[in-house]
Amino acid sequence: MSDVILLWDCPLLFEKLFVEYGLECTRVLSTSLGTPYLPACKVLVLPTGFANKQYTKTGSGLERGKRSLEKFVTKGGTLLVFSPLVPEYEYEWLPFSLKYVMEENSCTPRPVGEHDAQKLIENIVLPAGCDGYFTENDADVVLKDDRDRPIMVVKEIGEGMVVATTIHELPAAEFFECRVTCTKKVKV
Repeated sequence: MSDVILLWDCPLLFEKLFVEYGLECTRVLSTSLGTPYLPACKVLVLPTGFANKQYTKTGSGLERGKRSLEKFVTKGGTLLVFSPLVPEYEYEWLPFSLKYVMEENSCTPRPVGEHDAQKLIENIVLPAGCDGYFTENDADVVLKDDRDRPIMVVKEIGEGMVVATTIHELPAAEFFECRVTCTKKVKV
């Protein structure tokens, strides 16, 4: 069993980061979503660039894994989704409406209310790298950029949640400490 599963098809810097945070991390292919071979975890991470075929083939397994992802979140897991890094993207495999537009932009993220997901950027050096914004969403906006556009949204579904962000920075340990201690391991 793992604390964190990365959906990716080759080694990533993220893996070293999780080791530094003292978390068990497993990297798996997105095509394995819904198979009996995937271990249970607390946080499922889809790194930046998942839809860009120049970087990975990860995006190809998401549509087929749609039901498994929703079940994972409903049962208490946290799905953390970074930017797709393509000009425009609609997250058709998520159980809510979300659309993205790519635009390189450094900004000072502005919190909207208070939410544990905001810990993802705790202690980052500002301005933060941001590679886009959300144009449509059916979720709670928890961070906006300098131009008042959503750059982090949260959708609570069942016992878990989906956190989607366009911030292109390494995630803070505080976010994972919170998610790992307050959620249970769920089969993907």
